Amino acid sequence: MKQARVLTEAEFKRLTAVVSQGRHGARNRLALMLSYFAGLRVGEIATLKWDDLLDREGHVREQLRLNAAVTKGGHARVVFMNSRLQREIEQFRSTLKRPPQPTQPVLVTQKRTSFSANTLCQLIGQWYAQAGLDGGTSHSGRRWFITKLAHAGISSKAIMLLAGHKHLSTTQRYIDVNDEMMRSAVEIL
Repeated sequence: MKQARVLTEAEFKRLTAVVSQGRHGARNRLALMLSYFAGLRVGEIATLKWDDLLDREGHVREQLRLNAAVTKGGHARVVFMNSRLQREIEQFRSTLKRPPQPTQPVLVTQKRTSFSANTLCQLIGQWYAQAGLDGGTSHSGRRWFITKLAHAGISSKAIMLLAGHKHLSTTQRYIDVNDEMMRSAVEIL
């Protein structure tokens, strides 16, 4: 089975520019950033409510707690959100006409309903096509997240936990390796 494409930095910038355009650009950008900077699965992104992202004082949380009902493996997990993703969430919230209600979905369709995982998956596929990036899917952001952490020297155990995997072998299948990375690896010797 062919894996989702992992974008280069230049391709990621192009995709971000395409996604950020149009009437729902801010919403679409946040969906993309949740995939790329938190490694969330499309089904997890689709189920997010504002009280998942904001604390009682209205501040963006540093950690997102996903309950077992919304994760692929059926195991609750904690997702850490870096400062860049926290700013993206705050930026998106500032574009809303009204302050969001805690139980309101973070991402809503044109019909003002929550996304299904399938609908969001299809939308994300359209973004890659619009950006001319063949092989990009709703799983590309998650693979990018895991690959970036691995190439930054983060412990495989930490990456496994951040990805919500139960087995290290699963995490290892997500890591993309290309000639440039291998060239850089041998240069450190």
